[in-house]
Amino acid sequence: MPPHVSPPVCANFSSEKLTIGAGVAIFHLATERVVVCYHSRDKYWFLPKGRRNANETTGTGAEREGFEESGYRNRLIPLPMRHRQPAPDEGPEPFVTEPLWTQLLPLTATSQYMLFWYAAETIPPEVEQSYDCAAPSSDVGSLSRVYQPPQPFPRDTSLQQRISADTITGDDGTQRFYEPIWHPGTGVDEEEELYRSFLLTVTEACRKLKGSVMEDVVRKGWEGVQQRMKMEAGDVA
Repeated sequence: MPPHVSPPVCANFSSEKLTIGAGVAIFHLATERVVVCYHSRDKYWFLPKGRRNANETTGTGAEREGFEESGYRNRLIPLPMRHRQPAPDEGPEPFVTEPLWTQLLPLTATSQYMLFWYAAETIPPEVEQSYDCAAPSSDVGSLSRVYQPPQPFPRDTSLQQRISADTITGDDGTQRFYEPIWHPGTGVDEEEELYRSFLLTVTEACRKLKGSVMEDVVRKGWEGVQQRMKMEAGDVA
């Protein structure tokens, strides 16, 4: 099935008529899986998404919504992608955290929803542990604590180094991969408490999301991951 690409449109919306949201495909790089959510009552699969908060960047909003709806902490992955944004002030970057996909959806008969989709990764064990060390004991497990975004993906870290950080070597020399921690009770309302999340292979996730833009998001995100690994290995220019 071809990707869901639409022709350009011309439209104008005042602030009270426009809602801006962000969603995310969260990859566990080491095991080539991606987080997919399931609505336990209405019986459908989806990627986590939602409205960004006022004064919040869409990237941070994507990470936060990913955590709230799936229970997995995550951070955006800089990937090689074609885009139409100017280079940052410090010069061209081979990897960026721009939206993979953007949707324009009617919210009501008189208002518009603009949704930006990103690619992210589950955070490494030392970053996960830093949350427990930083939080007061009375806040551990509390749903009322303020969301704290993780530090960005380090610019000097390759994806292979990142995968190595998730590799655990046992006393007998055998290796296994760190399993990302799922946090229960991260939903912010009764509806989100009905969500369940699963780490599925990219192929299985695309099957669950087949026919939707979310399938395109997963495919494009994973293609970007593979392309970055090839570039870091020197396989492509």
